[in-house]
Amino acid sequence: MPHQMPDIASNSSAQTEGNINWVGMSEIEMPIMLESKDEIPQRVSAKVEAFVNVIVPSAKGIHMSRLFLRLDEMSTQESLSPITLNHMLNDFVDSHDDISDSAQLSFTFDYHLRRASLLSKKTGWKAYKTQVTATHEKNKTIIDLTVDVPYSSTCPCSAALSRQLIQQAFVERFSEEKLDETTIVEWLGSTEGIIATPHSQRSIAQVKIRLSSHVKHLPIRQLVDLIEEVVQTPVQAAVKREDEQEFARLNASNLMFCEDAVRRVISGLSIENHADYWVRINHYESLHAHNAVAIAVKGIKNGFTA
Repeated sequence: MPHQMPDIASNSSAQTEGNINWVGMSEIEMPIMLESKDEIPQRVSAKVEAFVNVIVPSAKGIHMSRLFLRLDEMSTQESLSPITLNHMLNDFVDSHDDISDSAQLSFTFDYHLRRASLLSKKTGWKAYKTQVTATHEKNKTIIDLTVDVPYSSTCPCSAALSRQLIQQAFVERFSEEKLDETTIVEWLGSTEGIIATPHSQRSIAQVKIRLSSHVKHLPIRQLVDLIEEVVQTPVQAAVKREDEQEFARLNASNLMFCEDAVRRVISGLSIENHADYWVRINHYESLHAHNAVAIAVKGIKNGFTA
């Protein structure tokens, strides 16, 4: 007759008593079928964190296998959405109802979108780092969606300094010569004519929104579209020469410090009906070894903090 296997977590007391805010697992790797608003379901490779709290000071620990198996069930039988997140968190708590009353889940993955180039309309894939975090506390589930959107930022100060050098070069070249349109156009198109260019850098807008309770699907593409629309200079996928030229024009038309960029993003977010938002702008400087950063929040009571 087989011996009963010991269950230390259930049958012994904690070495030191006390409540625990969150205990569980991180860096769980698994494929997830994701439902996003107005997009066909997409399978992503996610890294997952799964937690419950411990509100019984004498409890030895939790049953991590119960969390893992519920995650595995979702991975093979369901799609990730606000509805399934709420169901999973409730299942986490129900499976530990003798010691827990709260649960948390976090999924981090790259979400791929087809993006068209600026003029030629050639399309290519762009990957956007995405995180979905759901927390169930006091019988309420809160879901936060975070996306990282890359774009190009050109420094207004550098642009002004470059224009000044070009003006000086123009005066030196033509101060003693009668102006001729053909000569000037040729000079402007030469290396001598553009003796300085402003510095620009790849930048990242990290945007987190708190979903309203009525949201049924994750609005990933809609959030990406909004950010790329307001910054105006999103990093491109497939490009032809006309696209590269248009990208240069857009950069010159949208000179911005990190302060300008964060205000553009929060202005766009303010139009949307998000329960809360948090924005961090990162300009990875080409002039400096450090980065320029700006952070802003909606500023509601008990909301995100900067």
